Amino acid sequence: MTTSSLFLMVHVGQSTEAQRNLEYGIETCSWGFPEAKPEYQDTRPRFAVLATGASPRVQLDTWLKETATLYLFEIRSDFYTGTAWHWPDEEAEQRIKYPCRFGIEPLAVLPDVPLGPDGPLTEAGSDAIRRSGTDRGMGKLVTMPPLPLLERAGIPIDPADPEHVPLDKSPGFTADHVDGKKKPQRRRRGAGYISDPKKRKAIEEHAEQLATAHYQSHGWTVEKLGKPYDLRCTRGAEERHVEVKGTTGAPTSVELTINEVLHARDTNNTVDLYVVSDIRVDTRTDPYTATGDTVTHYHDWEPAEEDLRPRKYEYRLPTQHS
Repeated sequence: MTTSSLFLMVHVGQSTEAQRNLEYGIETCSWGFPEAKPEYQDTRPRFAVLATGASPRVQLDTWLKETATLYLFEIRSDFYTGTAWHWPDEEAEQRIKYPCRFGIEPLAVLPDVPLGPDGPLTEAGSDAIRRSGTDRGMGKLVTMPPLPLLERAGIPIDPADPEHVPLDKSPGFTADHVDGKKKPQRRRRGAGYISDPKKRKAIEEHAEQLATAHYQSHGWTVEKLGKPYDLRCTRGAEERHVEVKGTTGAPTSVELTINEVLHARDTNNTVDLYVVSDIRVDTRTDPYTATGDTVTHYHDWEPAEEDLRPRKYEYRLPTQHS
């Protein structure tokens, strides 16, 4: 029996603004819409497909003869109402343009995918992308089998449990792969990475202040360290280490150093992960002012291998013989 999953299908336009927002959404593992549709209530799609490259303003029979680049994501949060400026055009206009938001984890990019019967989409799934493109890019929900897309992406999946996607076995992608072209490396990704150092500092300090206040309110004495973890909390004979992360986007994924992973996995340590998302930053003040208190808190945290995707490697140089 073929297993089906709920997908959210989105068409992303070819304008400079739309493509820039696509890159930023990939970088920060977040996506959003201008409004919340009634069908989004009490539902959480399993996967999202963001498609670009084909014009949606055609009849269905013409659309099904076209190809598009598909960006396949796992959806990692419920829909929520964002209160922070996040995307570049929101920052530029100083207003919330996409309040209906959710978290997306990049799984694979599939270039030149047929939108018709020769491709991995059902006709209903393909048409949902087309209809999204004529409705301001609003996502369209559709139920369809995930296996054809996952197999085309080269992601090993147990057919009996296609909903479970091991992150460490998926190729992933970054904003540098938009349009299927590998561009010179220029960005990091995850946790709403911010290039403005003053904004990044405001976000980090705000998240640490919230975490500190939380633990102090529960009777802990808090010492700020920074490395190999952010906060050392003591309460009598108890000791707990806290890793703190902050983002203006959704609580989807965070960047970890190898030392942070090793420290959290050390059985001699008791470690929590404290994530503050949807942080609002006012760049008109000096220093910048950060607000917002949407918290995801993981107690006794130990990152599992299947939830980690390696981003860097240590390369051992071959021995040269004279």
